[in-house]
Amino acid sequence: MKKVLIINGANLNLLGVREPEIYGDKSLDEIIAMLQKEFPLCIIDEKRSNIEGEIIEAVQMADNLFDGVVINAGAYTHTSVGIRDAIAAVRVPVIEVHISNVASREFFRSKSLLSSVCKGTISGFGIQSYKLAVYSLLNM
Repeated sequence: MKKVLIINGANLNLLGVREPEIYGDKSLDEIIAMLQKEFPLCIIDEKRSNIEGEIIEAVQMADNLFDGVVINAGAYTHTSVGIRDAIAAVRVPVIEVHISNVASREFFRSKSLLSSVCKGTISGFGIQSYKLAVYSLLNM
């Protein structure tokens, strides 16, 4: 049975409340429940934090405990060299996820520091982006 870690970063604890026209009306708890239902033969664990260092530690820890990582670092996607370096340092495959199409939004969101060290990036499919990422990890 494969194990996947879902990491959610800055402000994603506000999903379901924050700008639902962009991010939808589902909470992180609802998204995780959807993934667990969709992939019953996979262990889905999660880490959520607004603290950059905790996200770095979660990526590092995942290397020995998980078969894959899905990360939505939120705003840290565009600013965190530390998270980028942690992803580059681990052997576990990491897929970057965004609910909205960040390339079609504000200019500062169009550059990801993480994409170049991730196995792939899925963006713009709403909460289905998470589902597509888990599916991709399970089928590598």
